[in-house]
Amino acid sequence: MGCGFSFMLIAKVAIGFSRSATLIFSLTCLLACEVEKSSDYRLHFSPSSPVTKTDYIFGIHPLHNPQRLFEIFNPYMQYLSDNIEGVSFSLEASRNYEAFDEKLYSGKLDFALPNPFQTFNAMSKGYRVFAKMGDDENFKGIILTRRDGGIEKVTDLKGKAVSYPAPTALAATMMPQYYLQTHGVDVTEDLDNRYVGSQESSIMNVYLKQTSAASTWPLPWIALSKERPELADELEVKWSTPPLINNGLVAKHDIPNSIVEQVANLTAELHLHPEGVLMLEAMALSQFELATNEDYLVVDQFLIKFNEQVRPIN
Repeated sequence: MGCGFSFMLIAKVAIGFSRSATLIFSLTCLLACEVEKSSDYRLHFSPSSPVTKTDYIFGIHPLHNPQRLFEIFNPYMQYLSDNIEGVSFSLEASRNYEAFDEKLYSGKLDFALPNPFQTFNAMSKGYRVFAKMGDDENFKGIILTRRDGGIEKVTDLKGKAVSYPAPTALAATMMPQYYLQTHGVDVTEDLDNRYVGSQESSIMNVYLKQTSAASTWPLPWIALSKERPELADELEVKWSTPPLINNGLVAKHDIPNSIVEQVANLTAELHLHPEGVLMLEAMALSQFELATNEDYLVVDQFLIKFNEQVRPIN
């Protein structure tokens, strides 16, 4: 009942009542109006301001093209954001290896998942290793050829074009080039080396007969051939390299230890619950593992051999 209506009612009933009764009734109505006003005020009380979170930029090296990276790794970002109080994580994709290298080595990324070569370099640029991808046996280079391409032995590639994602792609470029160099081909003299920017582009170059062979590694090949079965019909894995340690996870030195430890533990436990298993399946990975800088010293040993026997490392 509104206050205006209440006072009109007072005026009408006052004729038949004594002055004191009218006064009591008026006070009762006024009190009711104040209660109504008070109730309205409480209903419109503004909620407290939301707590501000610290947002960390998490960069993923070009395992896939940016769109595929977001599809695969955004659930992982959300998982970390939901389970670590006071912080959030935003995925940063890069159009190519050069762009990712610039962000990583200049310290623009708070967390990152670089390849082992980039991981090793990041250790001297303000980052520390806290975990790594498991399945080291899958971190190897593969060389694809067309089934009808007439390439049967490594030396058949002499004088031919070979596509690669980038000069600094460890499993997808450097390890295959070392394999070719140690199996009878002078990489810098005998081949037309084409660095085409991404794993998918490298694969598509040989499929479209732009090159005679394509260098990549198992994860993008498995993912792309599932999406496009005609690739598996036309292409085959002709050679594989020995494996090396898998991709690392790094954090900047100035990020609090408590945050890094939570990220490390949540990541290493992904394979222990259904939500995490789904994320890992999208990554074509069985699990992550805790790791330290010392685990990546084996990369330095490979780089020394590569630099001496194949080409200078850019």
